[in-house]
Amino acid sequence: MSTRLRAGAALDATRAEGRAALVAYLPVGFPRVEDSIEAGRALIDAGADLIELGLPYSDPVMDGPVIQQAATAALAAGARSRDVITAVEALAGRGAAICVMSYYNPILAYGPDAFARDLAGAGGAGLITPDLIPDEAGEWIAASDAHGVDRIFLVAPSSPRDRLEAVAVASTGFVYAASTMGVTGTRTSVSGAAEGLVERTRVAGAAHVCVGLGVSTAEQAAEVGAYADGVIVGSAFVRALAEAPDAATGRRDAAAIARELRAGIDGARRERA
Repeated sequence: MSTRLRAGAALDATRAEGRAALVAYLPVGFPRVEDSIEAGRALIDAGADLIELGLPYSDPVMDGPVIQQAATAALAAGARSRDVITAVEALAGRGAAICVMSYYNPILAYGPDAFARDLAGAGGAGLITPDLIPDEAGEWIAASDAHGVDRIFLVAPSSPRDRLEAVAVASTGFVYAASTMGVTGTRTSVSGAAEGLVERTRVAGAAHVCVGLGVSTAEQAAEVGAYADGVIVGSAFVRALAEAPDAATGRRDAAAIARELRAGIDGARRERA
């Protein structure tokens, strides 16, 4: 079994360093499975503390156009659920916690217990399920408990106190705070509701809260990194891979973005201190 770093341990480590974590999202299989694995390695080497590996899905209702197009291309190229486990195993043990992000239908098709078993065996930290709420997650909660993998649920600015409390209780590793309502994608600014959402989620009992949806620049990363435990970035990396003339150039461009984002995060915490 690969060396396993849990999400909470990774976030504890970055907190001890006085900074937020850089959480990088990549869709597995874009443009090919090995390319996505190499991109993950490049992002870890460039400063990513956690990697979210997206399981390509045919109906990604929460994803913006950049990630939708990448997922469609990955599926067309033959990427399947098992490839995500292969990618987890390839990236585990490099110093970053490796999570999977997936809509729940592919997990149901795989079998929740089998997925939790294989994810743990590959060295994965846990699973982020954007369309699954704790009330309907009994089978996944049991499977994740049985195999010791994190289950990460989402909250949004519209989430009432009882929803925040339910998510905080059910989640392990961290809570994913969507900074705005709507689909993923880069934005010119991060929603002003994000900081309040992080605070409300902590008050509701969450040990770690990471913010995603919209972060794409060093300035935005610094802004979010000043109050969140982790800064989640996806579309900026995927766009770099998509727009590059070849996979090697795409990896270099994505790694450069990661270094810029880490510099923003690190600078924000130094200034705050």
